[in-house]
Amino acid sequence: MSPAGPRAADEEIRELAAQEDRLVLDAFSNEDAWHLGSLLVELARERGAAVTVGIRRGAQQLFHCALPGTSADNDAWIARKCAVVERYGESSFLVGARFRAKGRTFEESSRLDPDRYAAHGGAFPVRLRGTGVVGAVAVSGLPQADDHALVVEGLERFLTAD
Repeated sequence: MSPAGPRAADEEIRELAAQEDRLVLDAFSNEDAWHLGSLLVELARERGAAVTVGIRRGAQQLFHCALPGTSADNDAWIARKCAVVERYGESSFLVGARFRAKGRTFEESSRLDPDRYAAHGGAFPVRLRGTGVVGAVAVSGLPQADDHALVVEGLERFLTAD
């Protein structure tokens, strides 16, 4: 998902926004967080991907799993990407894409502390129908587009499993 020009950047933003419009939940319990997190861990293991998975609702961490090959750095990335979701109400990848489409970087243009915020792919809003964003699901350990794609695939499978 690396756009080559303005048209490609606009297309990428439309695609990312469409994912967010499509991946909306009716409810999100602690049990749901467990099932979604376990699904993401299973997908990562099937691919031999060394990732950390984290799911938050508000300030509460509902799920966390660090697969072999990860480190505390992945936890820090998850926290920074989730902070972007919490602040902007959009996926960390979409926020970064919006800045890139304007020819700027998030780090230079957002005026936010890069030690606290990272607009890199991998954190996605947990959005409830009729309520809005209540949390975030995040993956760290792969290139940002792959982190994002893994979360999207997990949410798609979670939604169709109901």
